[in-house]
Amino acid sequence: MAWEEWEQLKTAAAERSSARMQLNHVPMDPGGSGGQLVSNRRDWAKAGDDVGSLREDIGKAFGKLTDGQKGLGEDSGCVTAAAQKEVYGSWETYVKNVSARCGKLSGLLEKAGNEQLKTDEAVEAELGNLEVEYADTPAVGGQDKGR
Repeated sequence: MAWEEWEQLKTAAAERSSARMQLNHVPMDPGGSGGQLVSNRRDWAKAGDDVGSLREDIGKAFGKLTDGQKGLGEDSGCVTAAAQKEVYGSWETYVKNVSARCGKLSGLLEKAGNEQLKTDEAVEAELGNLEVEYADTPAVGGQDKGR
């Protein structure tokens, strides 16, 4: 998740909530809110749970992808089967990384609810670490490779 996406999520959350809630700052003249930033740990935990539950769906989808590979054989001599096997390897890596990313993001969201005192810069740094660790891989398959 890029920092820009995080900013969009905060803006969307602020628009959905009451006029009192603002995730990035307390207005200079808070009006009737008393100047307190309102955040609900339960909502952060639910967001973390929801992202974490994506791992189960990803696992089911990967199971179907793996089932579709059965019967190709190790060395069928078919160029299409070889290309299919190469693409499958790429998707296997990608799906495992998406699942791991969901797991870590889930933990970060739950942690954010527990550690409300962290600054935006600290949250940005942690999200940036996810970007680096789970950077998308280059496209695989469909290249000639001398065949």
